[in-house]
Amino acid sequence: MKIALLGAGNIGFASAAWLCHHGHQTVLWARDAHTLAGISHAHSGLHYTGVIEGECRPAVTTDIAAAVRGADAVLLCVPGYGHRAVMEALAPHLTTGQPVIINSACSLSALFLSQLLAQRAIRAPIITWGTTAFTARRKAENGVTLMTARRCVHVATLPAAHNAEAIALCEQLFGKRFQPQSNILATSLININPIAHLGLALCNVTRIEHQERWPQYHYMTDGVANLILALEQERQALAQAFGLRLHSIEAHFQQSFDVSCRTLSEIAAELHRRRGGPPGPTDMNTRFILEDTPYGLVFAEAVARKAGIALPLHSASITLASAVWQCDLRAQNDVLPSLELDALSLADFTRSLQEGISASQVRVW
Repeated sequence: MKIALLGAGNIGFASAAWLCHHGHQTVLWARDAHTLAGISHAHSGLHYTGVIEGECRPAVTTDIAAAVRGADAVLLCVPGYGHRAVMEALAPHLTTGQPVIINSACSLSALFLSQLLAQRAIRAPIITWGTTAFTARRKAENGVTLMTARRCVHVATLPAAHNAEAIALCEQLFGKRFQPQSNILATSLININPIAHLGLALCNVTRIEHQERWPQYHYMTDGVANLILALEQERQALAQAFGLRLHSIEAHFQQSFDVSCRTLSEIAAELHRRRGGPPGPTDMNTRFILEDTPYGLVFAEAVARKAGIALPLHSASITLASAVWQCDLRAQNDVLPSLELDALSLADFTRSLQEGISASQVRVW
């Protein structure tokens, strides 16, 4: 199959390596030609190690129209803060029926893309993953290490009726590791990074400021785990308010890394024993806060208002992190304003999670 990969970071490189390794044709897109320079030269290729090893030569381009043209699927591989800009660049070039996979979902950005496509009267399946299929680290200009291929990735699709077909497509590309979820709110809430990263960064902020080398799992101590688990209780309460069943944060780690320990701090200790790192951030300009809090915790807080429930620890953590990082983290999410959740009835919001936005609804939104 021909797959367009939008984004040339850790996951873009890892996805290109996996797909090429398994015989698919890939084209890797990035706005900045410098990002692609390491693998665009004739003498270079993409070198990959870890769960698979080898070298491949994906096509590269800075022209998003060229990347998407004729693609059997489009895989979005940019951080949450890049979703809006890339979706706005992508939407004019998609055709009816052309699948888009969001890797991984956040802030109901699938609903935003659905709005953009409805303005063109285009209907295409928008497939959301609750997390990435891999953990990976880009190495230099033309290398990537795929550290883990996750055993379980949760999937929900707009419209929801296409979820079985979406999972079949994902399995063609990435193997049998996908499980269905009921709607795109589930995959937007299922990612545990926002609460885990908030706990780690807030409780280890002086290590970040002093640019210390600190392995994350070693510093997910009992106290840090207590904070993360309290946030986890609120995440589960929000899911239950919408009739969703999410696996626990402990189950996430157990499924992703094949560990049998029961408590979060024990799981972290076992992962540190096995793997050492990954290293924690050493710069206050870290996605642990500047991406995961606006697109995770702030998003959850907004959806909780729609359900009529409070998430007091989420709200307090957002306010506290805003003070420490000296920025209004609630204002950093650029997808939420376009969704206008406060103006929607609960019934309309719930229906949109299953059906997306149709051309007739665009004016309402």
